[in-house]
Amino acid sequence: MGSRTLPRNAMAGEPSERQARPWWPWTRRLLTLLFFVAVLALLVRFARNVDWDDVFQSVRDTPRPALLAAIGFAMASHLLYSCFDLIGRRYTGHELATRKVMTVNFISYAFNLNLGTLVGGVAFRYRLYSRLGLDYGEITRIVSVSMLTNWIGYLLLGGLLFLLTPLQLPPSWKMGNHGLQWIGAAMVLGAIAYFVACLRAGNRVWTVRGHEIFLPQWRMAGLQLAISCLNWSLMGGAVFMLLQRQVPYTDVLTVLLIGAIAGVLAHVPAGLGVFEFIFVALLSHQVSEGRLIGALLGYRAIYYIVPLMVAAVLYLVMELHARKLSRLNAEGVP
Repeated sequence: MGSRTLPRNAMAGEPSERQARPWWPWTRRLLTLLFFVAVLALLVRFARNVDWDDVFQSVRDTPRPALLAAIGFAMASHLLYSCFDLIGRRYTGHELATRKVMTVNFISYAFNLNLGTLVGGVAFRYRLYSRLGLDYGEITRIVSVSMLTNWIGYLLLGGLLFLLTPLQLPPSWKMGNHGLQWIGAAMVLGAIAYFVACLRAGNRVWTVRGHEIFLPQWRMAGLQLAISCLNWSLMGGAVFMLLQRQVPYTDVLTVLLIGAIAGVLAHVPAGLGVFEFIFVALLSHQVSEGRLIGALLGYRAIYYIVPLMVAAVLYLVMELHARKLSRLNAEGVP
């Protein structure tokens, strides 16, 4: 860790930030209010797009053993993803406690799933980590490492599935799997190239047009690939159990990966409609559309909606705690 310089207002004779910029406290309050309003508006929009009766009915209709297994897979996935920012902690060298890092990671991931990357994956991390004392440079590196971890594992796992266990497309489709296999080969090569680069030139920083590019050591790169592949596999396991194992696991996982990237490209919050369309289009020849939709609604409930509710409560608790600490610091209470 490099040394840090004291803020200017900590030096003798320097005016405080409040004195030097009297407009800043009001501006910060306005920005905070706008952030809360934007999040609330997105939550309302998301809630209106969900058919709650169908969601609850699909959960009730799922056999208890399958539902409990799916919940177990979902919980394991969220717990594992909450560790992604610990790699960012190792990279940046900050000293926030593991519990705080995992809580911020969980909150941002839950909001990311439901409201999109800019709100969840980025905005919530900047908001919460800055309240915990990290500067924007550190937060940017944490976000970058987390996103890289998620998608580098996607490349490896998706590439292997496309290449080695190609999806059996519906009979009405007039195309073969050769296109997916070529894409899979390119994805695997991309993941391998990243690992080899880390093996040969890891733990170095390059500056390109004013931007720092960092490659971790090969051990960290291997960890990124392992936990990301495992996380995607756990997500596929949840859908597989909700489908009551009527579709081969590799097919379910392949379609989930295709649906995930389709949802990102469509810029639809939570991939509403897009995710379900991909599953129906690619798997309806193996299982009925009704069973597919019911399983996916159950998956949306246990993997998206319930974690979002928990994350909203945790976020409120963290905000209230941060406000209390800020008030005590302003009053000079140690």
